[in-house]
Amino acid sequence: MDDRLINILLVEDDEVDIMNVRRAFKKSNISNPLYVANNGLDALQMLRGQSNNPSSIPSSRRIILLDLNMPRMGGLEFLQELRADPELRATPVIVLTTSNQDRDRVEAYNLNVAGYILKPVTFINFAEVMATLNKYWALCELPTQLNGTTRSYAE
Repeated sequence: MDDRLINILLVEDDEVDIMNVRRAFKKSNISNPLYVANNGLDALQMLRGQSNNPSSIPSSRRIILLDLNMPRMGGLEFLQELRADPELRATPVIVLTTSNQDRDRVEAYNLNVAGYILKPVTFINFAEVMATLNKYWALCELPTQLNGTTRSYAE
């Protein structure tokens, strides 16, 4: 398995946006695994696993792309839960939303998001955003868990 792959969890309820992310990945030849949750509750369940089932997403080298406006558990509530969980709190999150509200942006950054991106209107711009994020992820040195100690892949 490629040590540079990033496991991406897309937390998004809009099927068109999910399709656009998949199309943008294909257009830009992004080979990172993409997992999809339709709301914050589903995302937490996928990240934590269930009582006797492990997480469905590998626990190392994970990034979350998060919409804010979703049913059941919205993005900001999800972020609060994520940051309160000792096992998940360090997971990088990039908000990808239509919300241009200053209060949403401030609250997201107060919950330590890595970025806040407004969803582009056209597919071409959407694909450009995904390609740029992929380049950014390729440059980041995300830690991994090895025998209970956190190490960088660069070591």
